[in-house]
Amino acid sequence: MPPKPRPTPRGDYVETETGNKVSRKAQLYGTQHIFLSGRAVIQPSVCIRGDLRASNPSSSSSSSTTTTTSSTTTTTTNPTTTTTTTPAYNTSVTIGRYTFLSAGAVLRPPYRFHQGAVLYSPLKIGDHVFVGEGCVIEAASVGDHVHVGKGAVVGRMAIVKDWVRVLEGAVVPAGMVVASGSVVGGRPARVVGEVGDGWGFHEGMEGGDMRELWRGVGS
Repeated sequence: MPPKPRPTPRGDYVETETGNKVSRKAQLYGTQHIFLSGRAVIQPSVCIRGDLRASNPSSSSSSSTTTTTSSTTTTTTNPTTTTTTTPAYNTSVTIGRYTFLSAGAVLRPPYRFHQGAVLYSPLKIGDHVFVGEGCVIEAASVGDHVHVGKGAVVGRMAIVKDWVRVLEGAVVPAGMVVASGSVVGGRPARVVGEVGDGWGFHEGMEGGDMRELWRGVGS
């Protein structure tokens, strides 16, 4: 079960128009390429590398949507409104609703080598995802209602589907596809079980509704 966050002063977080709560001590790089879907929590020392992305000269699409993020530095005093174009190539990191990123977690878009060049692909995190302290996520995608235990690593271009539990300290190898409903653990990770009936249907429980955790931050 995810730990209930201790009450924190409102001033420690910037709350955006869409309800995202972003610690002033988080490190967000390239915020114009980070899309927060709403009511996500980003705790202190979280690092999100929105600046790691494939360059695309045609990324100045006229189609756009407005999202709100924190500033790119840890000294931010006010939230800023950023216009993010909708094509996937212009968004390096997408974070779903009610996703909780614990202290020290690192999110980096996955990369591959092609003809001697490093090419980055977008990283997408789903809704109601809990990422434990000190995790490193370089996956292509993490589905909805996923619980990633403390200190786990999800390797480059891995795909973690819905309703998955990644055990504490697990290392999901690069390119691994984790099927829905699986429990994975070990270094390297392998499937060690299934989450079972009722996973994700209780507020605040592992894989469940993260609204309770969201409400407890900055209150």
